Amino acid sequence: MPYPIFDRSKLRVRPLHERQHDLTLESFLQLDDLLPPFANADLPQIAARIIAARDRGAQVILMMGAHVIRAGVSRFIIDLMARGLITHVATNGAGAIHDWELALIGATTESVAEYIRDGRFGLWMETGQINEVIARTARSDLGLGEALGETIATGDFPHREISVLAAGYELQVPVTIHVGIGYDIIHEHPNCDGAALGAASYRDFLIFAQAVYGLEGGVLLNFGSAVMGPEVYLKALAMARNVAVQEKRVISHFATAVFDLHDLGPDYHQERPKSDPLYYFRPQKTILVRTVQDGGESFYVQGPHRLTFPHLYREIMKQLM
Repeated sequence: MPYPIFDRSKLRVRPLHERQHDLTLESFLQLDDLLPPFANADLPQIAARIIAARDRGAQVILMMGAHVIRAGVSRFIIDLMARGLITHVATNGAGAIHDWELALIGATTESVAEYIRDGRFGLWMETGQINEVIARTARSDLGLGEALGETIATGDFPHREISVLAAGYELQVPVTIHVGIGYDIIHEHPNCDGAALGAASYRDFLIFAQAVYGLEGGVLLNFGSAVMGPEVYLKALAMARNVAVQEKRVISHFATAVFDLHDLGPDYHQERPKSDPLYYFRPQKTILVRTVQDGGESFYVQGPHRLTFPHLYREIMKQLM
């Protein structure tokens, strides 16, 4: 007997103007804003590796959690994309949702504590329109990120200039969305088509895997993604290396850099024992250790994204002068 399922037709979905927002565009940094000081000895090296990768035509891949969007650094990401210094952006479903809402109404982020009390959390009409784009994507050959980017870039989105998705579409820089079913608020909505969602995000995974196929001599950056970034990268790298071995070439000589808040200590290049809780921090063991052990190099920068990303950007600009 099939198990009973939730009847989504009973849900009441409300308009976004009824929601209070914790984040608006007023908090987003401009490229020339004064920054608090931040020092890390590895930033110049990471910047140099990015510039060198761009000059040799290798991939510079940015993987990021949704909090990077919320940190207000989208303008820095977009400018690096425009300069050819980021060739691929990968994020999760929440990252796409924040980007969409910011482009649409100039605000995002609701109070979970407030809206979960009466079940309003996540059930907002305009955000649910993402599902309509996903349904159309199932009838095309676009990935999820490109379809959303096209919709924002060509639709009635008053703040599209802040959208990483729209920038990706306009600049022809892939922005891929790697979703987990049930992770995101749009999965609550009655118009969510799980099959279409899975197909669109899987197409994005294959686009990402193709980018990783060109990672030799390149750079992979992971900003604040503790699960999606390391896990998607690991599988894509396995696929890319499998084909590379058959072609008698390697994908081993590249740099990785993780930007996060954990204190990993000075010797983050060594895998920790299973008795150490940080063994389960995937960015370290996957991105900083295991996947660069055959000729690559890795860096770790500890700090909040609102400081680390702009300071990395400024270091890149300084070296380009």
